[in-house]
Amino acid sequence: MADMPTGEASPTPQPSPASQPSASPPSPSAQPASPPSAPPHQAAWAAQVAPVPGDGRGWRSVLALTGVIGGIALVGIGLLVFLGYRIGPMALAVGLVAAIVPVPILVGCFIWLDRYEPEPVRYLALAFAWGAAIATSVSLGVNTGSGWLFDRAGLPDWLVAVLVAPFIEELTKALGPLLLLLRRRREFSGITDGIVYCGLSATGFAMVENILYLGGYAYASGLEQYGPATAAQNLIALFIARIVLTGFAHPLFTAMSGIGLGIAARASNTWVRRLAPIAGLLVAMLLHGGWNLMATLTGLTGELLVFLYGYISIMVPVFLAMIAVAVWLRSWEGRLTERTLPVYVGAGWLSPPEVAALGTLGRRHSARRWARRVAGDAGVKAMRDYQYAATRLALLRDRMNRGLDRTPADRGASVYEEQVLLGTIVASRQAFTGRDPQVPPAHWDGSRYHVTFPDGVRRTVAAPPELVVPIPVPLAPPRPPNIPPPGLDSGR
Repeated sequence: MADMPTGEASPTPQPSPASQPSASPPSPSAQPASPPSAPPHQAAWAAQVAPVPGDGRGWRSVLALTGVIGGIALVGIGLLVFLGYRIGPMALAVGLVAAIVPVPILVGCFIWLDRYEPEPVRYLALAFAWGAAIATSVSLGVNTGSGWLFDRAGLPDWLVAVLVAPFIEELTKALGPLLLLLRRRREFSGITDGIVYCGLSATGFAMVENILYLGGYAYASGLEQYGPATAAQNLIALFIARIVLTGFAHPLFTAMSGIGLGIAARASNTWVRRLAPIAGLLVAMLLHGGWNLMATLTGLTGELLVFLYGYISIMVPVFLAMIAVAVWLRSWEGRLTERTLPVYVGAGWLSPPEVAALGTLGRRHSARRWARRVAGDAGVKAMRDYQYAATRLALLRDRMNRGLDRTPADRGASVYEEQVLLGTIVASRQAFTGRDPQVPPAHWDGSRYHVTFPDGVRRTVAAPPELVVPIPVPLAPPRPPNIPPPGLDSGR
């Protein structure tokens, strides 16, 4: 952000004529409205902006969320009781401890992927709990019932692992994030969010499944047949196989469903919105079914090479490709600010360096270090709020440009949310702009800088084509206010 090293910055995005603010207040329409002009007294205006309506703070939303959490908790408790009855309390405890080991690593990976625009913790926790309680319980019931039916029909039980388990497990793991998409569509900003929500659901599912495998099939079976030494040996061997070597399997499969949900969330075409989740789910089912088939064939033939061939030639490349896609999507989300926020530069809300300083995590970290130097801990907090609000604003503007708001109420909500995010940006900037003694007095008017040089003369300076040392400066918009009061023209 300020006089901190940010490396080579990208060329300054110049506002196009289409990005200039409209002459009338923004109103819901079929086409995305241009950003409103910044008011002359931004701080006073920002203090009047209310929270976004429908953000989950009303008592009905709290009550509904409490009911969902309570229901999932009851299902989870019932599942633990069932597992304890099935494999025994000691095996349950051993399996639980072993199954929890990879959870912080997997969850940390998804949190890292979601750093640009972190999702609400309550929704991340709900996705994890859904996979651990609801998806596991339903899948366990269907798989058990299918095994009973196959046995009655004289069919081998391994068919359940190949023909039933992949379909019901992937369906139930993806159903939670799908419901979140339907009920809280604005929380899905793209493919990254789909991967994060579905990945956490799969992580919760895998944790409970590992309790059953590690505690029941490994520890309890070995203890019952041969004693503690065999139980420990079985536990270690299965831990290496299921956790160390293949711990990524469930998140990898369900991430395909997340890609489909993310595409649907950002698509304006009706058919794409409908078919993308189905396509992602089918890919997840096929990968899961292929994985189970390899394990089944290995068990039936006794040839470990069958599994190793599929593992090395198919699953590992798919896993590495997914990592590459996730990293690219993470970078794309950061660069989105440089593509969509220049329209707010022309409207007087932001200066070009501030947009450039949002493009990478390295620049954002440098901005927070500078904010700490000029404004202390309060400056760091304000900078974090500013960066988060700016990222949300970029995603919102991209949503508006894509025409994803299909009803007047949705378009009005986007206009209103835009006002709130701009208010947050203005309020946050007050904590650190104009506080650096090493920076000469200056302001940005939407097209050029007005800098007071050491000789006391105020000169106009154009934005440089290459921003090497971004400096946040106070904004002095040249246009009259053009924003309706909160609650008006919002279509709500």
